[in-house]
Amino acid sequence: MSNKQVHKEYSGLNNRASSLSSLQPVDDSPFKQHSSTAFIWASVILVWMVSLLPWRMWAPAPDILLVCILFWCLHETHRISLLTAFIFGILMDVHDTGLMGAQALSYILAAYGVLALSRRMLRFSVVIQAFHIIPILIASFGVSAILQSWLLGEWLGWSWLWSALLTAALWPFADLILLLPQRRRAEADASGG
Repeated sequence: MSNKQVHKEYSGLNNRASSLSSLQPVDDSPFKQHSSTAFIWASVILVWMVSLLPWRMWAPAPDILLVCILFWCLHETHRISLLTAFIFGILMDVHDTGLMGAQALSYILAAYGVLALSRRMLRFSVVIQAFHIIPILIASFGVSAILQSWLLGEWLGWSWLWSALLTAALWPFADLILLLPQRRRAEADASGG
């Protein structure tokens, strides 16, 4: 092999390496700063209080508290965890006067599903994250509905499935609202620096 051929092959390898370094993740706008603890807990408590209103008596109503808890489980794992999901699930069981532990079970299963898929989900945009949330919610709501139906001795119907789908549809809105302070902070940093 001549020097020119070796140089040509070496430059070809450099071109391939530079093309690999130009690859970008699917969602290239993750925030570098964490949300404040006060904002996270204020949002969870506010959504919990809104969830106590009577609009939830509509059978396929979306579970906005679960969306909020799952969102923070995904983005702030060290602040909101399975224990939070369990506590608020029990509080909703007490409020709804249903089978004790049914919502706590579905909250824990959904939170566990999000935590198990968190590394994968954080690589995608919010719409793709919503598609990841759909089977998690269907599985968690389905297990709870089957358990309740078995204990009550009658099928509760398919309203739980519609509730799971409507809850997953709220995921992009949760991203828009709950990450608003971080977006404002990032815009202020970009314009100021």
